[in-house]
Amino acid sequence: MNKGLQAVDALSPGANLEAYISTVNAIPILSVEEERELANRLHYQEDLEAARRLVMAHLRFVVHIARSYSGYGLNQSDLIQEGNVGLMKAVKRFNPEVGVRLVSFAVHWIKAEIHEFILRNWRIVKVATTKSQRKLFFNLRSQKKRLGWLSQDEAKSIAADLGVETRTVFEMEGRLNAYDAAFDAGVDDDDESAYQAPAYYLEDKSADPALTVETENFEQDASERLASALGDLDDRSRAILQQRWLSDDKATLHELAAMYNVSAERIRQLEKNAMKKLKNAMGGALVPVA
Repeated sequence: MNKGLQAVDALSPGANLEAYISTVNAIPILSVEEERELANRLHYQEDLEAARRLVMAHLRFVVHIARSYSGYGLNQSDLIQEGNVGLMKAVKRFNPEVGVRLVSFAVHWIKAEIHEFILRNWRIVKVATTKSQRKLFFNLRSQKKRLGWLSQDEAKSIAADLGVETRTVFEMEGRLNAYDAAFDAGVDDDDESAYQAPAYYLEDKSADPALTVETENFEQDASERLASALGDLDDRSRAILQQRWLSDDKATLHELAAMYNVSAERIRQLEKNAMKKLKNAMGGALVPVA
């Protein structure tokens, strides 16, 4: 496998996770001198080959970090790929003059990308948005001494350790112990269990008897007034409106002009005047005018 293909495959874990891990573990670890040389070439000369070698040599470290987040139920390959993005960001920003190893510098960037991925995908509804909530999300479970709900003293102790308010600890505990529920009934639910879905508990405003009667009365009144207004028009004007607006096969101005042996402009004027009469008869209701 050439270097280019190896780099692409290594940065994008496929379905065979074990094969990927074996591949990255086989990549030699850089010595202090090799790492410094590559970092200098990248920092001062923008050597992309040096950047590739720095990334490849630290992929095994991303796997190690990603495995520590396996308890969130997310795909391990996705966690590794997000961590690889963080590694590449760290390599791009690494300054060899700082005097630390790349692995120490990169751990922050790797974890930051993995954290963002978990917060975006762990739940349908976001469980952590503020800085204190994010800190709690990734530390609360490790701080708890037992499986039950936190007592007041335990919550105060955790709040003090993490530098947040006790109220925030209780809020996050509730979010972590909640679960996502489907809004609609499942396809396999029977008639006896389907009604438990949240969708069945929404108010159906369309079934309001008062609104139904009001709508029916309005439509009936509008229909009667329209029929009366059409009856007050002269035969030609009424025929033009019916053929222009009320017929399924609507006639054009030119077709009506030929029928009545007048110009298309005259048909348009007759139509416009008839529309105005209808509008006045309907009490100002909106009637389309050509």
